[in-house]
Formats: sequence, C-alpha cells, structure tokens
Amino acid sequence: MNETKKDIVVVGGGYAGFYAAWNLEKTLRPDEARITVIDPRPYMTYQPFLPEVMAGSVEARHAAVSLRRHLRRTRIVAGSVTRVEHARKTVVVRPPDGDDVELGYDVVVITAGAVTRTFPVPGIAEQAIGMKHVEEAVAIRDTLLTAFDRAALLPPGPERRRLLTVTFVGGGFSGVEGFGELLSLATSLLRAYPELTAQDVSFHLVEAAGRILPEVTDGPGRWVVRAFEARGAHVHLNTQVLSAVGGHVVLSTGVEFDSELIVWAAGNAANPVVARHTDLPVDERGLVRVRADLRVGTEDAPVADAWAAGDDAAVPDLATDAPGRRTVPNAQHAVRQGRHLAANIAAVLRGQEPRDYRHASLGVVATLGLGQGVFQYRRIVVTGFPAWVMHRGYHVLAVPTWERKVRVAAVWVSAVLFGRDIVSLASVQRPREAFVTGGAPRPR
Repeated sequence: MNETKKDIVVVGGGYAGFYAAWNLEKTLRPDEARITVIDPRPYMTYQPFLPEVMAGSVEARHAAVSLRRHLRRTRIVAGSVTRVEHARKTVVVRPPDGDDVELGYDVVVITAGAVTRTFPVPGIAEQAIGMKHVEEAVAIRDTLLTAFDRAALLPPGPERRRLLTVTFVGGGFSGVEGFGELLSLATSLLRAYPELTAQDVSFHLVEAAGRILPEVTDGPGRWVVRAFEARGAHVHLNTQVLSAVGGHVVLSTGVEFDSELIVWAAGNAANPVVARHTDLPVDERGLVRVRADLRVGTEDAPVADAWAAGDDAAVPDLATDAPGRRTVPNAQHAVRQGRHLAANIAAVLRGQEPRDYRHASLGVVATLGLGQGVFQYRRIVVTGFPAWVMHRGYHVLAVPTWERKVRVAAVWVSAVLFGRDIVSLASVQRPREAFVTGGAPRPR
C-alpha cells in the first residue's frame, strides 16, 4: 500500500465540486490520491438551464450531469454532510437510510454551494416553489401546464384568474430568466387553448430593490423591465411580499391578488453546514474564509489541507482594484475556481507552490424567453434576438461533457422544427394513484 496516497474529500458535487473532482482525476495519478465526492444528489445541476427546463426548451435530464458517469475514479457518496471537523480531519455524513457515519480525510475541499435565501413571510413556506434544482423547475412547469388545463374548463372569473396568475419573487438573474421563460411558455400556450385569452394570464415579478438584474448596469435593467411590460407582465420594484397565505399575495404597495403559482428566487444564503457546523474559519455572512490561492484561511494564517471554492467561499477578487472585493457567486467563477483548485491541490501534493486565482468577467448574458435576451460586457450591451442567440451559444459550449452538449443542441433543433412539448407530467408525483383507484376520479 502506498502510504503517501492522500484521501481527498470534496463536500458538494455542484459546479465547483464537480470540476474540482473531474480535474483532480485528470491531474493526479491513481497512486497519488483517492477522491471522494459527497452530495445528496447523484448529479451536478447545470443551473443556467433551469429556466429553459421550466419552459420545455431543455429536457430536465439534460440539465443534470451524472457524477458516477463522468467521475470514473471518484467514490460517490450519496448523503448530506452535517459537520466538518477539520481538527480531527473528519466529516460526518447522513445517508438517506441508516445512521450518520464519519469519513476521514487528508485533504478537504469545501464546495457545498449556497442555499435559497428565505424570509419569514406568512404562506411562502407552504405555497412557494424554489428554483435551484431540476425537480423544482419541472414542478413549476407542470404546475403551469396543469393550471391551463383546469382554467380552460372554467368560465371567466376569479378562479380562472387565480389559476393563470404567476408570481416570481426576486429580480436577480435566476428570477428574471425564469420569469421571462415561463412568460414565453404561457404566451405560446394560448394558441393551444382557444377558450383562454391573453387577458386571462397575469404575470407578476416582485423585487425589493429599485431595479432588477444587479449584475448589469441601469440601462439594460430598465430595458428588461420595459420588455416585460410590453409583453403584458407586471414588474413591482421597491416592493416586498408581506403575505402569501393560501396563495393570496399581499404586496407592501397595497396591491393584492390570488396566485396559483409562486416562485421564490430571492437570492442565496450561506450553506448552514458551512456557516454553523464546522471549525473552519467563516466570515460574518457564513462563508468560508479563503485566500487568493483558494486555501482556507487568511494571508497570514492559512489552514493546512483545507480548500474551498464556489458560492460558499469568500474568494478575493484579484481582477479588481477595490479593496476587500470578493468574486461574484456565479457559475462563471465556480467552474474556473474548481479547475484552479484542482491544479493547486496537485501542485501542493507534489511540493510545488499554488497559484492565485484571478479571472476577469467575460460579461453576463440572460435569456428572457424565446427569441429575447440581454448581454453586457463592460459598456457593450446587446439586447433582443442576438443576445438570445449568444446565450444559447455560450451555454451549449459551457455545459460539461460533449454528450450533454449534443443532447441539448438536439432538443433545441427539434423545438425549432416542432415547437415546445406542452405535456404536463404532474401525475408522476402520485405514481400509484391510477393503480390504487383503478382510474376512478379522486374523491373531493
């Protein structure tokens, strides 16, 4: 047995964790390290595709990259890390079944990712759906399609309006992209439902700040608001949701309405395992303190054998002169940090010096629905159809593995030729119902 072989444990199989493990496999020989990735889901979610999963432009499975298929030399542990004890070099893992287990390591990589930020708004926990995972995107799509089926059987009135009212809370990139794609789907659905009209459909985007898309400048942000309003949507700026009990939405401006579908996209919060259940140093936001070379710690006090990257790491942004600036928690940084982290771990294991992480933004691009988008790189702004094409081109290149690139491109081509698939599979959430009832209607 090789006594110098290191056990490397990666906590989290998202962007940063997947790319870190993938590149560690490519960089380190089998006799140098054993790699383990711990995540409750057996796949990496390519989150930029979630809005298109909602709209039926991308198949749900194509937004998920199998960890076992692509990490051939990595041990995949399906479970949730509940504690990281670096003093003992141990992580505590909670599997789906059975008792918690402890796994030892020589090197730990913290890439657990962020969680959805929530607020104690009455009714949100019971009514809203998040949009951070594939399952949530599918549920949002099926809820809208089912609502159209139900509304088509009703006469004009409050119940029909409630079924066809959609509310998104949060005007960041994920909220705006999801809002635009679902609005595009709803508009296209009207052609298949002659019983319904555009006046029956109501979309609301609620944002607490005075603008949407903080990642772009004011001009493109205002253009997106105007584009949504021109498509019949309502954008509520400087507004908060005060209550959503029973689907009855009450806004801080005094506006009230009933909404069948409420999507919560109000930003990210620190992963509670990282923020409260580790002896690694964290900042006031609950993020792991990270040096520029992605080692945990500060410039004066690095923590040996501990690394972190992605949304749960406070990585210094060396591409800007602003003191204390941290890299933006987005996929663009997470992918590159994962690769860089792997290279630095390999360098340290081989007695070399790690390099600092530095990446200047390549710009931001967002889809706003079929044929609509916005792109900004410094002072260059592109809107409309060209930006939408740029969005699709960028993400088909960015999604990992050629297998996924081909599958996604094929779905896009088929959608151009045959249109979106508008079948709801909400019944998969109750797979035994038909068997148990024998096809009889459910009792009211």
